Amino acid sequence: MSEPGPLAGLRVLDFSHVFAGPFCTRSLADMGADVVHVESASRQAGDRYRAAYQHRNKRSIGINLKTGAGQQVAARLAAVADIIVENFSSSVMRRLNLDYASLAPANRRLIYISLSGYGHTGPRSEWLSMNMNLQAYTGLMLMTGFEGDPPTAISNSWNDYIGGLHGIIAIMQALADRVDSGAGRYIDLSQFECSVATVGALLLASAVSGKTPPRLGNRSSDDAPQGVYPCAGDDQWVALTVQTDGQWRALAELLGRSGFLADERLSTAAARMQHHEELDAAIAAWTREQTPAAAASRLQSAGIPAERMRRVADVVDAPDSGAVYRPFTTAGGRSALAATLPFTFGESALSEVETPHEMGADTRDVLRDWLEMNGDEIGALESDRVLV
Repeated sequence: MSEPGPLAGLRVLDFSHVFAGPFCTRSLADMGADVVHVESASRQAGDRYRAAYQHRNKRSIGINLKTGAGQQVAARLAAVADIIVENFSSSVMRRLNLDYASLAPANRRLIYISLSGYGHTGPRSEWLSMNMNLQAYTGLMLMTGFEGDPPTAISNSWNDYIGGLHGIIAIMQALADRVDSGAGRYIDLSQFECSVATVGALLLASAVSGKTPPRLGNRSSDDAPQGVYPCAGDDQWVALTVQTDGQWRALAELLGRSGFLADERLSTAAARMQHHEELDAAIAAWTREQTPAAAASRLQSAGIPAERMRRVADVVDAPDSGAVYRPFTTAGGRSALAATLPFTFGESALSEVETPHEMGADTRDVLRDWLEMNGDEIGALESDRVLV
C-alpha cells in the first residue's frame, strides 16, 4: 500500500493565476499538499489557463476579495496555512491587505512566495510581464534560432515554467529551514532573474569577450557534427550528436566514408566544425535513404547518440513516456491525459489526476476543514455575498 504523498498535511493557499503560480501550486498538489485556490468570478474570467488543467488537484474557494469581510476570511485562512503563493504585480496583495507584512504577525510559520515577473523591489517591480517580453528583456531571444534569423522565442511559456520550478525549490528550502527554526519567511522571486540565471554562462562569456553569443541553431559549440537530418518520407527527421573520436569513427564507417578518417581537416571536433556543411551534406545523403526509426536504430547500435524526431502525438501515445502522462476524467465525463510530475517518490504516492473543480465548489468544505466554521457562519457569509 502506498504511503501518502510527500507533502501530505501541508496547507497551501493559492492566490495565483495564469501560469507560473498555478504550475508551482499544481506541482505541490501533485505531491499531496492540500492546495486551496482562491477564486472570484472576475479573476476566473481572466485566467486563460484554468481550462488547461493548471488548477487540477486543488480545491476551489470563492471569496469576494474586494470586500473587507472577504479579505478577513482570506486572512483567517492564511493564519492556518503553511504556504501562500501569489503571482500578481507587486502592489495587488498589499492593496488587499493580504501581503506578507499584513499576514505574518498572525502566523509565524507562514511561508509566503511572490512569483512576479520582475520581483517586488527595484525599478521594474511595477512592470507588466508576459513570457514573450521576459524572453526579449533577458536577451534569450537573440541566443536561439539561426544566425540571420529575427529574434526567436522559445515556445511553451518558458519563463513561467522556469519561474514555477524555482518557486518550488525556494518553498522546499523554506520548509526545510522551518523544521529547525519554527519560522516561515517571505520569498520574493523574479521570473526575469530566473530566466537570466538559465543563460548565465552565455551572458558571462559575452561580457568577457565583448561579443554577442553565436546563434548555433541545431549545432553545438563543442561537438561536431551535430544536427537534425532529413529522412525518407514527408517531413521526417533524425537528430544526432558526435561527442567523441570513437563516435566519429563509427559515424564515418556507417556512412561508408572511410576517407573522412584519413582527412586531417576532420581529425578533431574543432576541425570538423570548420567543415560542418560538408559533413551535413554527407550525413543527409545517408539519412534520406532511411526511415527515421531505421536511421536512429543504426546510429544507436553504432554507439552514436541519436533519435528520430517525433510529433507531439507520438510522444503522448508512446508506452515509453512512462508515468508522465496519466489518465483522468474531465468534468464533462470525457477521458483525457494530463502531464504530471516526471518522477516517482519511493513508496509515497503522487496524487491521482483530478480535473479542476468549479469555482467555489469546495468553499464550504474548506471553511469547515481549515476554520471549523459551522453552517450558520458560512450561510451568513453567503448571504452577505462575501463568498462567491
